[in-house]
Amino acid sequence: MQQTKSWTVEIAIGEHDGRTRAVAHLRTKDSDTLVGVGFARLHPTDPDVPEIGDEIAVARALSDLSHRLLQAATGDLEQVIGEPAHLVM
Repeated sequence: MQQTKSWTVEIAIGEHDGRTRAVAHLRTKDSDTLVGVGFARLHPTDPDVPEIGDEIAVARALSDLSHRLLQAATGDLEQVIGEPAHLVM
């Protein structure tokens, strides 16, 4: 029988002085947590559209999180096989 697993990603977004910061928290079934962070800033000549800054910062936070998750998987795999592993995206 196939089992479905569920992991949760929670993203917090904050804005201050034309900069947006997003923090993505990944929680697995085992309560492990990985965190990715992303930033965006408003260019002086661009119109101020907060949703765009949110999208950029969140995309960067998720990208950072995905890289950290791949690093964690690489470390876990190396422990299992007893030799260096090179996982790529």
